[in-house]
Amino acid sequence: MKSLEFTSDDGEILVFFVLEETKINGVHYLLVTESQDEETDCYILKDLSNEEDKEAVYEFVENDEELDSIGKIFEELLEDSFD
Repeated sequence: MKSLEFTSDDGEILVFFVLEETKINGVHYLLVTESQDEETDCYILKDLSNEEDKEAVYEFVENDEELDSIGKIFEELLEDSFD
């Protein structure tokens, strides 16, 4: 499982494990979790990077409508991967 390190606004290093990724309407989304061994919450991250950015810039998806629609897509992708 691929892991990514992020630096929060307050300088804290956060590690997330990528469960799935997809691109919708030109926007890259990641479904991530904080642990690859335990049951834990999942989060959806949205790539806000520009082509000229040296590193990817992600933010948590917090808009309920966007979260629901992207969450359903990830749910389908995960179901397909277990079939």
